[in-house]
Amino acid sequence: MGEIEWPWQYSFPPFFTLQPHSETKEKQLSAWTSLVLEFYKATKQSVLDVREIHATPLFNNAGIKRKLSADAVQLILDNLSKSGNASPLDKSKQRWLVYWHTLDEWGEIIYNWAQENGFVGSVCTLFELTQGDNTVDQEFYGLDTEVVTRALKTLESQGKAELIFFDDNQGVKFF
Repeated sequence: MGEIEWPWQYSFPPFFTLQPHSETKEKQLSAWTSLVLEFYKATKQSVLDVREIHATPLFNNAGIKRKLSADAVQLILDNLSKSGNASPLDKSKQRWLVYWHTLDEWGEIIYNWAQENGFVGSVCTLFELTQGDNTVDQEFYGLDTEVVTRALKTLESQGKAELIFFDDNQGVKFF
């Protein structure tokens, strides 16, 4: 896991209270959106559970004794969803996948790796993609399997890959 550099707003108490003025609120939501993406990228996490938001330093700054409300977190998640950087895992929108790259971007990153490393025309397991020796230096190394699967589905829809299910494994064939 990487270390995150907290922005100046993180130590500013009003940052943790949704601002009423629309222009200020938009800037605040934009700053929170960037912070969420940076946090998830630095910590290599992908799942956000709204019920556990105060168990992480992201929405709970113990140093200034401030927590962001669940309603504000929901607004941030809705913004992330609109930009293609998050999607709910359940109908109640309590669990979310957060992507610091959109699924299309992840798909392109993975496909470029496959092309550069001679994997076009061959099959890779999802384990090889996310945990294999050939991907240790790649940004998608250690990425949540669900995110990788969704990214590969974008490649599948473009005719660049096909997801394969065999025994208890999942794989992908690149074209």
